[in-house]
Amino acid sequence: MTQERLRELLGRVRQHLGGGAMDADARRELGGVTSDLEQALGGGVADPPGGRATGVAPRLESLAVRFEAGHPALAETLREIIDALAKAGL
Repeated sequence: MTQERLRELLGRVRQHLGGGAMDADARRELGGVTSDLEQALGGGVADPPGGRATGVAPRLESLAVRFEAGHPALAETLREIIDALAKAGL
């Protein structure tokens, strides 16, 4: 279920990326993190140590803090992804 949940959450992030109210740097950084997660999911959630999903949670938390005021729904979605990754042991 974790992989399905992560895919659903990444879909919500993609919807936010499609909106126009985000600066280019934030869009690029968020796109990079989601790309890393999507590639990790392509090989299954159980990414090997040192793989793409490793280290994504701190980057997501940084983005969540950044988006808290202007994009609260996106910040919440990012925190849900962090929680799902933690539950998957990543």
